[in-house]
This record gives sequence, C-alpha cells and structure tokens, in this order.
Amino acid sequence: MEITNGIVQVAQNIYQNNKGSLLRTIIYTIGHFIIAITVLMLVADVSFTVALTDAIVEPIANSIWYFILDKWWASKSKN
Repeated sequence: MEITNGIVQVAQNIYQNNKGSLLRTIIYTIGHFIIAITVLMLVADVSFTVALTDAIVEPIANSIWYFILDKWWASKSKN
C-alpha cells in the first residue's frame, strides 16, 4: 500500500508541475493522429482502420528508433 501511495504522490506532483505542458502534449498528439489519418486516407487511399493503426504505430516506432539512436550517439560522444 505504501508503494502505491508513493506512486500516486509522484504522479500527482508530475501533473501539478507540468499541467500546461501535459495538456498541450495531449492536444498535439490527438491532432497528430487526426492529421495522419486524414493524410493517409486521402493520399494513400487506405481504410480508416489502416490509417488509424499507422497513425498510432508509426510514432511509437519512431520514438523507439530515436531512443536507440540517442543512446548510441551519447555513447559515442563520451569517447
């Protein structure tokens, strides 16, 4: 129970200290999904479900790629 309370407290502190940024990030992410879905449906002529899947999966894949690249880059910069 103590661990759960600690996690909740940390989450509340993060939220309180970053309300504006979190809201803007959520709005940006929703906008990104809508734009990606629309572009894919219009340009690639794919179904909504295919466009939705790509609009969600692609940013996640790009984030993983960036994380790996950044870790590799940082390891080379130290040497």
